[in-house]
Amino acid sequence: MARTTRLSDHEPRYWRIATQLLDELRDGTVAPGERLPGERQLATRFGVSRETIRQALQVLRAGGLVSTDGHGSHATLPGATAEHIPSLDFPVGAHTTEPCAVHRTTVTWEAPPPEHARALGLAPRRPTLVHRYESAAADGSGRRTAVTSFSAVAVSEVEELARYRDRADGSASAQLRRAYDWMRKAGLTLHHRDSIQQLPPSVRVTRRVHDQYDRPLEITDLLVDAQQDTLVYEFTLPAAG
Repeated sequence: MARTTRLSDHEPRYWRIATQLLDELRDGTVAPGERLPGERQLATRFGVSRETIRQALQVLRAGGLVSTDGHGSHATLPGATAEHIPSLDFPVGAHTTEPCAVHRTTVTWEAPPPEHARALGLAPRRPTLVHRYESAAADGSGRRTAVTSFSAVAVSEVEELARYRDRADGSASAQLRRAYDWMRKAGLTLHHRDSIQQLPPSVRVTRRVHDQYDRPLEITDLLVDAQQDTLVYEFTLPAAG
């Protein structure tokens, strides 16, 4: 694995690095159980920071493709079974490592919050698909809430989202973790823009997603009990196929 690698500019660096490492798991360059080079070596190889390498390894850990201990990261699955990189968490930032966290998700067909309607170009009081997420530890700490509204474009062009309309009554759990995969499968290139703002004692994350035609697809507002500096993060996921 001691080689210099050039990366495409069309995806986030950590995602591209994770993709290349995944290819090496699949073709046997990295055998099951073999340790990957350290963060410093990988950072030099790809010409990125160690933090970017950590993000790439986290993507692979989330899919059970590598594990990390006090001695580094190593492959855990044979290449032939590593079919794809896991989707981004949906809603943005919804994933939590709290083992006792309680999650609740619902989906409704209703008029979205006014600020969502404006961002999605929806007429006032026009209903659309709205997804709600709540999570908290057993003692009530680490609370996270998220509201995601989908545009008319997303619901009409993404078959899997359209199917939710008839059962979007707010009573059943709705797992939309593959929402971004479905959009890409429908031929949409996803441009994400995450704005993270400190609102003591919480952090507010606002994600806006539009496609290659600059049409809005969804907007998510996530509130997290945390302390974090304000930042803006943008990236693009190309359409599938």
